Amino acid sequence: MTDSIEARIRRFIEDNFLFADDLENFPAESSLLEAGVIDSTGVLELVGFLETDLGVPVADADIVPENLDSIAAIAAFVERKRGLAAAA
Repeated sequence: MTDSIEARIRRFIEDNFLFADDLENFPAESSLLEAGVIDSTGVLELVGFLETDLGVPVADADIVPENLDSIAAIAAFVERKRGLAAAA
């Protein structure tokens, strides 16, 4: 069974930015920036993951909190980008 987009993003965040024991309970809607989980360098790593592992191109204009500040926002961003690519 293929992991959902949100599950893949969560695993990337957990593997690369979270070092606590209770990772599964980090809410998908929580701000990664406000929680101190990710910083500006981490955003660049996240963009690399989205482009390389999920095949989603990320333009400079896409790198805004509305798209990348929470696991849920990132998953929605990926789904929108994939939908746009499929419709083209």
